[in-house]
Amino acid sequence: MPTYVYEVLTPKGDPTGETFEYSQSMKDDALTAQPGTGKPVRRAIVAPHVAGKWSPIKGKNTLSNKNLERMGFTKYERKGNGYMERVAGKQGPQTLRADD
Repeated sequence: MPTYVYEVLTPKGDPTGETFEYSQSMKDDALTAQPGTGKPVRRAIVAPHVAGKWSPIKGKNTLSNKNLERMGFTKYERKGNGYMERVAGKQGPQTLRADD
C-alpha cells in the first residue's frame, strides 16, 4: 500500500506547515480530516520514494568492486601519496605510481 503525505490546514484552508504520512489503498479517496484530531487536511504533492534503477541504494551495489569486475571494468583506489592499487578487474598493472 502506498504512503501519502498530507498537509494539515487551518479552518480557512491555508497550510499550517504541519505534515504527516498515511498509508492507504490507491482506491481510497483522499483524507479530508486528520485521523485522531479531525483537523482539515489535503494530500500534498511530493516526489515518490522509489528504490529503482537509479536510486542511491541501487547505485552502491552497481558500483561495488565485485560488480565492476563482473562487467569488465578495472578500478584503482588511492593507497598513498602518488600510489594506487587495483581493487577490481584483471586488466592493467596491479599498482600505479607517480613518477618521481
